[in-house]
Amino acid sequence: MSSITVCARFRPLTSKEKLNGDADSVCIRCIDSETFVFKDDKDEELTFSFDRVFYEESKQDDVYQFLALPIVRDSVNAINGTIITYGQTGAGKTYSMEGPGILECDEQKKGLLPRVVKGLFDSLSPSDEELTFSIKLSMVEIYMEKIRDLFDLSKDNIQIKESKSRGIILHGVTEITVLDPAEALQSLSRGIANRAVGETQMNLASSRSHCVYIFTIQQEFLREKRMRSGKLILVDLAGSEKVEKTGAEGRVLEEAKTINKSLSALGNVINSLTCGLQGKTSHIPYRDSKLTRMLQDALGGTARTALLCCCSPSASNVSESLSTLRFGARAKHIKSSPRVHCIEEKSNTGSTASSPPGDEFSLRIMNELGKRLNMEDVKLLEELFIQEGILYDLQSVEEDQEIENLNFQTISLLQEALEKLTSAIDELKRENSILKAKVDASVEFSFCKEDKKRLIHNMIFGGVIFVSLWGLLVWVI
Repeated sequence: MSSITVCARFRPLTSKEKLNGDADSVCIRCIDSETFVFKDDKDEELTFSFDRVFYEESKQDDVYQFLALPIVRDSVNAINGTIITYGQTGAGKTYSMEGPGILECDEQKKGLLPRVVKGLFDSLSPSDEELTFSIKLSMVEIYMEKIRDLFDLSKDNIQIKESKSRGIILHGVTEITVLDPAEALQSLSRGIANRAVGETQMNLASSRSHCVYIFTIQQEFLREKRMRSGKLILVDLAGSEKVEKTGAEGRVLEEAKTINKSLSALGNVINSLTCGLQGKTSHIPYRDSKLTRMLQDALGGTARTALLCCCSPSASNVSESLSTLRFGARAKHIKSSPRVHCIEEKSNTGSTASSPPGDEFSLRIMNELGKRLNMEDVKLLEELFIQEGILYDLQSVEEDQEIENLNFQTISLLQEALEKLTSAIDELKRENSILKAKVDASVEFSFCKEDKKRLIHNMIFGGVIFVSLWGLLVWVI
């Protein structure tokens, strides 16, 4: 078991905050790289400790090296990982994730996302010709409680499914195979351009959705005849908002309500994970929102997770910053069980029912085609190969197996229910027979009682007549 890595980051004061005089009323006081003192709106001092605290002079690379790099290395070793930025709107989440821009050339200002891309390719550069790899990229946003594919806007209501071997998956999401960091960043830039943003009084380009970047890393070891796969997810959450500060109206107000509702659901999941009784299982409300459902593996699951709590040092935002810090302090107590995912041993004796023909060659074929054709042509060929049975859609095979297992479980449950129903009917028949016997006995007893009454009545009546006749006879004599 391991805990979630939780870090806090304080952005510099904005020019607006400096004009308002907030420079003289900063709400934090540094103690060291892990601990600081926070002054709330009642001037009470609270001490917070996290795995690492990044103050306003911290560098983007510092955040990457401490928070993200260990998770990048784990994902290459087939251990799933998730990195989440959380905080108030305008607190620096998107800057921490992307930098000034995803294609920003200034090395110092690059955010987590471009550094993660470079780190993945650096870690996967094969020194051995017996190793081949591929990186697939997906990008979605959760907007108004719908999951939208940012690489294909026609897919605006993607469904979440759960696989026993792969965990939470997005059914039908677009996956782009990227061959180098430059291509990956171009694809990410195209997806980011499709993201929902809006202007508020606190942020000129406020994120109106939760954005999720998904990297799937597949490796094939030719000599050992095996494959493994890891997944790395980066989540740039939309910021919590107070309407009186953002001035949200109309559509923006409805977006803010949905954002706050999903963040509240996330808080409820954190509370459930950290307030449960030791040794006892309790209900975790993952299904209360699309966000918490997508993060189910990352929160108390089998993925390694890091949380970056972004805050404003301004006294004007003290209540929102305090809420963010308390959220991080609570999340720090979550335990997870990271493990290696999706290791598949290849068969040496040819294909079997559990290992479809073409399974072990599909990755190599697609990689070779990708070197000579553009990705749209490769995608079309892959779909045609699957339709003709040359390659197999592994997701469909797995889902068919899951459906078969579900059908078997359903039949077993129905059979068990039928047995219970039959037993209940037999018990009711037995009780009915006993009740009928009691009724018959009661009726017979009633008849006997009536006969006895008639007998006594006749005896009394006969006795009266006898006494009368005897008296008459005595009088006559």
